[in-house]
Amino acid sequence: MFISGSNTQQHNLKGVIRMVKALISPGKYVQGAGALKEAGRFIGPLGKNVLILTSKSAWRTAGATLESGLAEFRITVEHFGGECSKPEIERVKKIAQDVGAEVIVGFGGGKTLDTAKAVAYYLDLPVAILPSIAATDAPCSALSVIYTPEGVFEEYLVLPRNPNLVLVDTQLIAQAPARFLVSGMGDALATKFEAEANNAAGKAALSGGTPTTTAIALADLCYRTLIEYGYAAKLAVEKNAVTPAVEKVVEANTLLSGLGFESGGLAAAHAVHNGFTALEATHHYYHGEKVAFSTLVQLVLEGQPMEKIYEVLEFCQTVGLPTTLAELGIENPTRDDLMKVAQGATAQNETIHNEPFPVTAEMVVDAILAADALGQGEVYE
Repeated sequence: MFISGSNTQQHNLKGVIRMVKALISPGKYVQGAGALKEAGRFIGPLGKNVLILTSKSAWRTAGATLESGLAEFRITVEHFGGECSKPEIERVKKIAQDVGAEVIVGFGGGKTLDTAKAVAYYLDLPVAILPSIAATDAPCSALSVIYTPEGVFEEYLVLPRNPNLVLVDTQLIAQAPARFLVSGMGDALATKFEAEANNAAGKAALSGGTPTTTAIALADLCYRTLIEYGYAAKLAVEKNAVTPAVEKVVEANTLLSGLGFESGGLAAAHAVHNGFTALEATHHYYHGEKVAFSTLVQLVLEGQPMEKIYEVLEFCQTVGLPTTLAELGIENPTRDDLMKVAQGATAQNETIHNEPFPVTAEMVVDAILAADALGQGEVYE
């Protein structure tokens, strides 16, 4: 290995070997049925004057429970405006300043949580993240995904530290529509494959170093947990039940996927997801649903063994994740339509360039078309 190839390849390999490895994580992770009732015990060390940024649905469902858990705190409740955008971050930031908040609490879905993290960052305040759904791996990360007010991906805001606290009440998670949990599985599904691609390329992850053995192992555990328990967890949540399978999948969606993507790295799947936001038809679909199909695109792009692709495809179809363009609202797209997606996915700073080979927009269009054909079953004969 070390004596073959060009001098440039050998030089690059030596550079990879010298690069430090790094793993980052939230300060504390708490999960279990009824965890909201104990929120005060875990948030208390961060501050007593709390600004809660919440989605209306989360507050309607469990606001009273959270209030009871924070009975001895000074609380200001502000409803999230709908997009994690720069104007929304500025709006909430001003409210937090006006009330003298000591800690920001995000309570709701991924965009609510990302906004809370951004506000806390700009005000240099601690942040507690309380997801109401397990639809993305956003809760644990030192990252906010910024969109335009119209919902088009704009940029990643990389934060200097992870949330101080992530508290997940699985009883609340199980009250949400099962589609949210399934979407979280779609987001988590990419973790293993993106981490492996990033590691093969020797690229630094969001942790600031190359993936540790621990990060790669967590990413793999995330995938194996989904394959083994995903369908059972979906069925349980459809009945609003909390079972061991639900606990395992919530942890995979939230903690394992969060640690795995952040310290393992992102690659093609999330870049292709970002490209899909350029098509308005996809705006009605959840982040994880688009990531699931984009994971199939990554596997096709990489030329992965068909056995592996079929395993992912079958899992998606079993739990109800999109495996075709039509299932993302994209009916009869032209190649020009898909080129818009591909151009976004291959933009200069996109994570698709963490793949261990050069990727062009044309390659992405071809991979999208091939993944769509697989999802339609055209090559099963």
